[in-house]
Amino acid sequence: MSIFDLTGRTAVITGGNGGIGLGIAQALNAQGCNVSIWGRNADKNKAAAATMSAGPGKVHTEICDVSDPASVKAAMKATLDTFGRVDGCFANAGIGGGGRRSFIDRTEEEWRRMFATNLDGVFHVFQAAARHMTERAEAGDKFGRLVATSSLASLFGTARNEHYAGTKAALNALCRALAVELARHGVTANAILPGWIKSDMTAGIMANDKFVANVMPRIPVRRFGEPTDFGGIAVYIMSKASSYHTADCFVIDGGYTAF
Repeated sequence: MSIFDLTGRTAVITGGNGGIGLGIAQALNAQGCNVSIWGRNADKNKAAAATMSAGPGKVHTEICDVSDPASVKAAMKATLDTFGRVDGCFANAGIGGGGRRSFIDRTEEEWRRMFATNLDGVFHVFQAAARHMTERAEAGDKFGRLVATSSLASLFGTARNEHYAGTKAALNALCRALAVELARHGVTANAILPGWIKSDMTAGIMANDKFVANVMPRIPVRRFGEPTDFGGIAVYIMSKASSYHTADCFVIDGGYTAF
């Protein structure tokens, strides 16, 4: 079973009210998966749920600050009270950017904020989901999917955005370790590595000669993808707000997703 095949099951989506997270939520809901969207903004959560009103799966939203363990615990309890179980956890909450200052000019506050949002949040959410999934496994119900969104920055680096690349590289390592630890419980852990695809958002970047000459050679695929490249992947997700697709031509069937 693909990690994206959760027909008739229930999944938690963090950061599911925009960009890639919303695309994941919509795709799962369309296949009949119940979806619980966790986000900090009630209005955005409500708007995201409205986009799935015609889907066969039920939609639930929770106010949740993924960097706060107590908030995550409360959101998990509310989701379990609503659906009875959680089969998949797609952690997409995170922030990038943070200005154009160099590494040596970064403040302690900027560094901590990046880690708290991009890494601590995934830790808290994954831990809550994994505890629930392993408890079920001990009762004979071995099934679970943990998925984190990584970044090309974790592979080839990025100028003046080192703290972002560091958090995403740490997520890759976390998923590798979890894939080993949780395999006996029937729980898989994957890191989805987005890749560049041609879109209105990337048109300006592709027209930048310096970017093409200096950065493109460091990107593993060596070129921007065409939409037709991705017809064979497990699920194709893209929103108007995003220039990424969520799987780099992979068909994923569990375990750690190799880059």
